[in-house]
Amino acid sequence: MSPGSNVNATVEDLTGQAERMRSDRRPFVTATVVRAEKPASARAGDSALVLEDGTMIGFVGGECAHTSVQVQALAALEVGEPVLLRISPSAHAPGGIPQVAESGAVTVHNPCLSGGELEIFLEPSLPPALVVVHGDAPIARAVRELAGWLGFDARSGDDPQDVPPDTAAVVVASHGGAEQAVIEAALRAGVGYVGLVASRRRGDAVLEALDLDADERARVHTPAGMDIGSRTPEEVALSVLAEIVAMRPRPEPREHGTAPRVEPDVPVAVDPVCGMSVATVDTSRRADHDGERHWFCGSGCEEAFLADPGAFTRP
Repeated sequence: MSPGSNVNATVEDLTGQAERMRSDRRPFVTATVVRAEKPASARAGDSALVLEDGTMIGFVGGECAHTSVQVQALAALEVGEPVLLRISPSAHAPGGIPQVAESGAVTVHNPCLSGGELEIFLEPSLPPALVVVHGDAPIARAVRELAGWLGFDARSGDDPQDVPPDTAAVVVASHGGAEQAVIEAALRAGVGYVGLVASRRRGDAVLEALDLDADERARVHTPAGMDIGSRTPEEVALSVLAEIVAMRPRPEPREHGTAPRVEPDVPVAVDPVCGMSVATVDTSRRADHDGERHWFCGSGCEEAFLADPGAFTRP
């Protein structure tokens, strides 16, 4: 078993862990075996959670399958798209390099497998974008309600200085009060969207009172929201949320029918014994030799290397 693994987790354990991860706004991947050929140790229906640090809870195969799942699960987290992982001892992808078989699927060569192929569905679960709304006036309440209905994690901003690190947007609809402190805190935290609900004249006056450079001032949207002729608090909320949606980061476009990006910036190294790709995270096996760190898919490769490092490090 690799470091950071728990193969004895039950379905109830996984369900409870997933709920806690969602509550804590922590991303994870659900890995589910959908097909297993004998003599693979995993069976269809086996499942595991892969956390953002590479920790795996549950069981979807032995150590080498674990390594492939870990690498591709971390990639799925970064891309934010599900993928079907095919692990085969005979796939034409030497060195453990993933090969796109078709849109939404990756085939990985695994020389450690005992002969059975595995197909594992990797489904990332990412926390919804966090929108912090300051104020308790009708517009603030409408923004929170509509944001929640649209799938955002909408929260009240009680402390002007408290900006959670993954906040996507801060909306100031307090109509006075600690507006300046909220805006300054949001800008310091690098929040992508900062909106001040105010008339253009009052909004300009608020910004003039702040010591902002040109870039910072440009990041504050006031009057917040798109100009759609809003009149009611609900219509103002609609205009604000539309602006937030319009300004959120967009994935790189790709041609119709092509596969998603399956080699994002997940740090990987090649196992010097078997040639598999291994995620270079704290939960992976590793050993240092002559000032260089080496990473391993499992205990077998690690033990073989430690028994005779020179056999695997000679030029």
